[in-house]
Amino acid sequence: AKAAPKAKAAPKAKAAPKAKAAPKTKAAPKTKATPKAKAAPKAVTLRDSPLVGDRAPAFTLPGDDGATHSLAAHAGTPVVLYFYPKDDTPGCTIEACDFRDNMARAVAKGAVVYGVSKDTTASHGKFREKYSLNFPLLSDPELTVHKAYGAWGEKLLYGKPTTGVIRSTFLIGKDGK
Repeated sequence: AKAAPKAKAAPKAKAAPKAKAAPKTKAAPKTKATPKAKAAPKAVTLRDSPLVGDRAPAFTLPGDDGATHSLAAHAGTPVVLYFYPKDDTPGCTIEACDFRDNMARAVAKGAVVYGVSKDTTASHGKFREKYSLNFPLLSDPELTVHKAYGAWGEKLLYGKPTTGVIRSTFLIGKDGK
């Protein structure tokens, strides 16, 4: 018997062409380590100032009118007490003039208005006269009343942490709350 003829081997498949290597990329440039961000100042919270319904902290302060003013003297009368940073500065002037221009509304409700800052009574007097303010400005140079009302502490000023007056307004009811 004859041997069967050898089958031809199937032609070998051509190997796929080699893929081109991806171009090498440059490593990202090394940058300086960014400094750790400074912690933001502690935010003033309602716990730092009297809450609605709390008895307002008592105060007695000298006014630019030469009188001494106290919360106790206004028992049974609503009191608007606002804290501002500095006499005769743009923001404080706008705020004071707004209270001046709306005084009739406060008076119609039987309220008295006091502005409080750490400036001297002499500075207050000049500020009050210059802008015809129709309410007393009280001086708190030791910041005692500011702190009692949570109007002094850490804040951001132009994005930078600082300690200073926190512009605040309080409406104290006839019952002292």
